[in-house]
Amino acid sequence: MLRLYDKLSSGNGYKARLLLHQLGLPFERVEVDTLGGATRTPEYLSINPIGKIPTLRLEDGDHLAESNAILYFLAQGTPYWPGEPRTQAEALKWMFFEQYSHEPAIAVVRSWIQYENMPDGAEDQLARKYQDGYAALQVMEDRLAEQDFLAGDRYSIADISLFAYTHVAGQGGFDLAPYAAIRAWLDRIEGQPGFVPITLG
Repeated sequence: MLRLYDKLSSGNGYKARLLLHQLGLPFERVEVDTLGGATRTPEYLSINPIGKIPTLRLEDGDHLAESNAILYFLAQGTPYWPGEPRTQAEALKWMFFEQYSHEPAIAVVRSWIQYENMPDGAEDQLARKYQDGYAALQVMEDRLAEQDFLAGDRYSIADISLFAYTHVAGQGGFDLAPYAAIRAWLDRIEGQPGFVPITLG
């Protein structure tokens, strides 16, 4: 059986969890105390030298790290991965955007606020991260004002990738009220078959 090393509140872990549920794949979930240093133990580093969650143990005993790589792996041969090369590239574009433009602002600020773990001296960075986060949300808003989903004309792992931290952006103080297209997109995703909330393991 698949085994997901995860943290329930993690958006990155949630990406994998959501797709596993939507695919109807049975899996064992292992809660990992990331704040307590559990990802830095020799045991954990032996399965994921990156020292982060999520990590997916495959049925053959191998391990796969990085949330978007896990999404890509699980989605192969399913409706969640586009069939056309151009749309596949579009999906990857949004997944790279999530990692490089969206998550470093929105997920980081959420962590700082939710866990009260802002590093000393980072106060000056906070305003810039809000600026960067709102800029990322505007890019999404412009896209979603034109079409229902991010890559092509149907729901895909590109949407899962960005949904994870966007729908909890308010926990970091980001106001989604001005983003009507994003809010409609969030509702569409929550209406997808097999949807589960971030709080469900």
